[in-house]
Amino acid sequence: MDKTKIKKFLFSFEQIPLLLYLFKWIFICLLLGAIVGSISAFFLLSLDWVTNWRESHVWIIALLPVGGFIIGLSYHLYGNSVVKGNNLLLEEFHSPKKIIPFRMAPLVLFGTLLTHLFGGSAGREGTAVQIGGAIADRFTKILKLSKRDRKIVLIAGISAGFASVFGTPLAGGIFALEVLVLGRIRLDAIIPSFMAAVLANYFCDIWNVSHTHYHISSVAEMTPINLLWSLLAGAIFGLVAMIFSKSTHFWSHLFNKNVKYPPLRPVIGGTILAIAIYFMGTTKYIGLGIPTIVDAFNIDLNSYDFLLKILFTSFTLGAGFKGGEVTPLFFIGATLGNVLIWFIPLPMGLLAGMGFVAVFAGATNTPIACTVMAIELFGIESGVFMALACSTAYLFSGHSGIYTSQIIGSPKHNSFIREKGMQLSEIKKKRARK
Repeated sequence: MDKTKIKKFLFSFEQIPLLLYLFKWIFICLLLGAIVGSISAFFLLSLDWVTNWRESHVWIIALLPVGGFIIGLSYHLYGNSVVKGNNLLLEEFHSPKKIIPFRMAPLVLFGTLLTHLFGGSAGREGTAVQIGGAIADRFTKILKLSKRDRKIVLIAGISAGFASVFGTPLAGGIFALEVLVLGRIRLDAIIPSFMAAVLANYFCDIWNVSHTHYHISSVAEMTPINLLWSLLAGAIFGLVAMIFSKSTHFWSHLFNKNVKYPPLRPVIGGTILAIAIYFMGTTKYIGLGIPTIVDAFNIDLNSYDFLLKILFTSFTLGAGFKGGEVTPLFFIGATLGNVLIWFIPLPMGLLAGMGFVAVFAGATNTPIACTVMAIELFGIESGVFMALACSTAYLFSGHSGIYTSQIIGSPKHNSFIREKGMQLSEIKKKRARK
């Protein structure tokens, strides 16, 4: 029997090519996970250092305009091709044009650390996802991957970055599959997505990087009335997620329209932020805000904390500073949940946890990933309440979101069936013309 016949015989069994497919992606995801997980570890350690240094030397906040100019000038000179950030990853997935420039990774890492060092209000997920996507797309060129495999490796890069920065490999794997098309999940990439997420999280842990732990002390009894309360809370979380998304786009549009020279946008924004922080006399609403997030599960907070975090974060990102939106969304959701105890008779920790993931679900249109994240972070006991809050928030946030390049694969309601196949940014323009 010659080699051709042997090959034909082996490939007559469906599992043989599938096994080869599995080995190929194990190899790719192992390399990707090791690189992205290690860089995420460096990023998280650096972020802790700059945050602690800023809190010990608050005078540096006065230099926020200087930091803004450095960030703005860096992107103006070297980063015009990657300034879209996460939206560029989505655009390249849907309409491939060229390999994502590797410069995206160092630029966003440098810009995010400067944003946090000088006192901007931003997160970290956007940075990790962009680093993961930029590194993953290198494999397209090095390994000469096909167009279909390029899409899969981009998904793997997104999942690796998300999982390693939050320590949630299951949520990271699902997030990358769910975020690309609103209302659809890319199951053809499920194995690479989960493998990359698990391996990146593993390699990040090897560097002894710790992730924040949250605890819900008590969960409400699962009664019809309590489930209805969770639906109401979810609707509120969804509306707030929509407000955050629209606020970020508003400030970005305002700066782009009125300040033509890009490096000046974060200078002006940084000046306003520095003055506001000085007169408020607190650094509570800048940076990641993790201490306040932890407090939201246990003690009464100010009723306006979530509103100020929306304002500070949307203004910071709209002015051109770098970082993610997710950790600020955790802050907004947890502090809002803390306030809802005034009229929703559910435990404080449960409401804070529901807000933590539900506002994120509404702003990113990823209810399944956020439900799984809740289970990873808080335990399965609260899973039903988290699922109801996330799915309701997803519905009530409407066709809005922080990622304007998301395409609507399945509208949230039949009333919007004509918007199927459109980007969120296109929907916004269409409604503005009416």
